[in-house]
Amino acid sequence: MEKKKFRLIDAILTVICVVFVAEAAAPVAAIGNSQYFWWIFMMICFLLPYGLISSELGTTYTGDGGLYDWVSKAYGHKWGARASWYYWINFPLWMASLAIVFPQMIGIITGHTPGTAVSIIVELAFIWIVTLIAYTPTADSVWILNAAAVIKVGLAILIGVLGIYGGIKNGLANPITFGFLLPSFDADSLSYISVIIFNMLGFEVICTMSDSMENPKKQIPQAIVAGGVVIALIYMFSAFGIGAAIPTSEVSTDSGLIDALMLLTGKEGGLFISACAILFLLTLFGNMISWSTGVNEVAAYAADNGDMPAVFSKRSAKNGMATGAATMNAIVASVICVIAPFIPNEDLFWSFFALNLVMFLMSYIPVFPAFLKLRKTDPDATRTFKVPGSEPVLKILAIVPMILIIVSIIFTAVPLSFDSETLAGTLPITIGAIIFIVIGELLIVFEEHKRNAA
Repeated sequence: MEKKKFRLIDAILTVICVVFVAEAAAPVAAIGNSQYFWWIFMMICFLLPYGLISSELGTTYTGDGGLYDWVSKAYGHKWGARASWYYWINFPLWMASLAIVFPQMIGIITGHTPGTAVSIIVELAFIWIVTLIAYTPTADSVWILNAAAVIKVGLAILIGVLGIYGGIKNGLANPITFGFLLPSFDADSLSYISVIIFNMLGFEVICTMSDSMENPKKQIPQAIVAGGVVIALIYMFSAFGIGAAIPTSEVSTDSGLIDALMLLTGKEGGLFISACAILFLLTLFGNMISWSTGVNEVAAYAADNGDMPAVFSKRSAKNGMATGAATMNAIVASVICVIAPFIPNEDLFWSFFALNLVMFLMSYIPVFPAFLKLRKTDPDATRTFKVPGSEPVLKILAIVPMILIIVSIIFTAVPLSFDSETLAGTLPITIGAIIFIVIGELLIVFEEHKRNAA
């Protein structure tokens, strides 16, 4: 019996399952109404070139290493090691930021916010449940991806629909006028632009399914671009709902979605709000589980090549899953959650989520010059899909998204003014990024020394 071919709609749905994350809706809404300009701008200037470039690289170099493979083939061990380190460390930071949301959601569900000790226990439970699932092939199960995607999209659409209803009935908390839709260049708004780029990364996962497609040369770029546009529209719709209920300056980056539901429904508790909070928590599990296998495999692959510590290469003898990387995820995330209550910061979720954004975006910076170099140094490689255009066009397609990533990192992690409020919000992200970059460089030196000694 002939194997069923992977249709374009299947590819688009898979992209949405993996890439769309519900907790990013609130930070995006914090940009204000100018977010609509930034979404359209980023779709044209970032998503389109990134989608084309990742389509070519992902179908040409099909190993398990993903972006680590691309960068190391172009620039050697050191840059491959940096890319894999940044790509991996973002995951436990992301997991810790989501764990911090749990006690607050439990407070909404039960009406009683847990104390510090209970909150830490709840956070650790979330981290280790995700890790235990990551030890098993269940983490790769399509039903988890699909169920999480349905819940995430459902919540986003619900917020948008209620926002329209609330806007008609009570007026909008943030009026939509031409002036409000123009791009805002204040530091507070620009610090959240990295969230939009974050929501456009990870689409290269679809390249692993090229063997099952009828026409991967056409379907892969179509799925990446179409999936990106659909995800952007969902985000804009849900962010509109949040913006209809909450003034931009008052949007909470961690609980904004549930806060908007409360304001739009006029209820601070009850069965409906509790059910939505539970569904929101389930999406957090879905995010971590759906990303765990890919992140862990890249780390394990890099460790096998001597570019990450040997502990990351450890695999289960029973099922081959990358248990070493999964365990390290849990250990780092657990340490962060235990020390988090002692960090003087009013918005711990955003601090850790932003730090995760910075490290994740840094892993993609060398991908774009690697694309240009591999075109020159490996011209005979079989390219299932090839980005069209002359050399100057290809340079523009690679340089523009790379510059956008660098600029978004600067606005997220570098204090652009020295007032106490800016320093309190940005300095922890700056210090955290520097610490993890230094740790990565030390690991690179250590692993290189081991490799030379061997």
